[in-house]
This record gives sequence, C-alpha cells and structure tokens, in this order.
Amino acid sequence: MVRSVPTWLRLAAIVFVVLTALILLAPLIVVVGVSISESQFIAFPPNGLSLRWYQAVLSSDAYLGAGWISLQIAAVVTILATLVGGAAAIAIHRRQLPFSELLATAFLSPLVLPTIIYAIGMLMFWSAAFGPVTPVVLALSHTVIALPYVVRTTLAVLAESDPFLEEAARTMGANRLQRLWFVVVPQCLPGLAAGAFFAFNISFDEAVLSLFLRGPTLTTLPVQIYGQLEFSPDPSVAAVSTIMIGLTIALIAIIERMLGLNRFASA
Repeated sequence: MVRSVPTWLRLAAIVFVVLTALILLAPLIVVVGVSISESQFIAFPPNGLSLRWYQAVLSSDAYLGAGWISLQIAAVVTILATLVGGAAAIAIHRRQLPFSELLATAFLSPLVLPTIIYAIGMLMFWSAAFGPVTPVVLALSHTVIALPYVVRTTLAVLAESDPFLEEAARTMGANRLQRLWFVVVPQCLPGLAAGAFFAFNISFDEAVLSLFLRGPTLTTLPVQIYGQLEFSPDPSVAAVSTIMIGLTIALIAIIERMLGLNRFASA
C-alpha cells in the first residue's frame, strides 16, 4: 500500500520550487527593470519608466555592428555544428567508423575543457601558424565548443529510434542515400533542432573565446557589452541583454511552432 505524502514534505517541496524559481528569475527581472529606467546609472528598482535605452541601443553603430557580427558568426556556427555534429552522431551510432567510442569521446571533450584554456591555446596556435585572427577562425572556434551539444542531442534521439524503419526501407529498394535522407534524418530532426538551438545560443553568447580572438574590426556583442560595463556602464547594457533574452524566447517559440516543445525537450 502506497502511503500518502506528509503535508510538511509537500510544503517543503513547494517552498523549494518557489525559491528555485525566484533565484533563476530574479536576475532576469532586475535586468529588464534596469533596461526601462530613466536613470543615467544602473539602479534597481528603476526611477521612472522610459524606453530611451532601447532607442540608444538601436541607434548605436557600436551595438548594431557587434550584434550583426554575432548573428553572422552564430548562423555559420549553427550550420557547421549541425551538419558535422549530426553526421558524426549518425556514424557513431551505427558504429561504422573505427574507434567509434574514442571518436565519441573526442567530440564530447570540449565539454570538460575549460573555455579559457582553449581560447589561449587557439590564439597562440593561430597567431604563430597563420597570423591575424579572422571571423572564419572565430566561427571555427565557436563550432568546436558547440559540436558536443549537437552530437549529444542527436545521439539521444537515435538511441530511441526504431532501427527496423531503415531495414524496411532497404527491403523496399531504397539505396543508402535514400535511407539516410528519408528515414534517418527525419528521425534525427528533434535532436538536430535541439543541437542547433544550443549551438546558436552558445555562439551568440560566447564571451571568453570572442574576447581572446577579437580584432580591431571583430567585436561581438558579448565583448561590446563587457567593454561597456568595464569603461562606462549605463542601462544600455541591460537593454541589450533584454533584447538577447527576447531573441532566445523567440527561438523557443519558433521551435514550439515547428516541432513542439515536447519533442524538443525529449532530445
């Protein structure tokens, strides 16, 4: 017979959930509150309400230029990480490559390597071997740290896929490429979408790599925010942060529209 949960335990669970939600949401509430403040300085609660800092951000060449660079790099990283990570996950799952387990470990290794160590190593290696850092180098560096998420989410989906669907397609005359495109890839779609979402957000928000691999004309949005906070902090950084939060929410809404959050979360 299953015993009922004690009342004190239910209350403790409710309090724990509420406190956890407050800890997670409180920083976001502060950021949004500061972004609509009339004050010249970062202060919470806001002294009066105004959208002046959003107007300042949207009319700032520094912020707009940095945001455009971040969007371009994040888009390239998303495409590269999704293609390479998806292909690697399929190959690892099928165990058609030699040393599949070692290969899987190699693809997941950036998760345990501190980003700052990788950033310093990449900067020293590229500067010594090839010269100045370019946007292509930054995109490739972001792709390396984004790949594990695509590989992991795709492998998770493939682990629960039905292996007999591809066998049925082979029996019906589909060649290897047709089976890959019409059977395997649709099964991987939730994992690929989840991995692409993580890859875009990781690249767009990455500050450490972008800080070490920046150049005179290569400043991403996180680096621009960091510089603004270091030298002349004002509520414009909160406005930019709020816009980035809105972008993330918009991406989640698009995924919900296209795939549904249940399938996305299952990846």
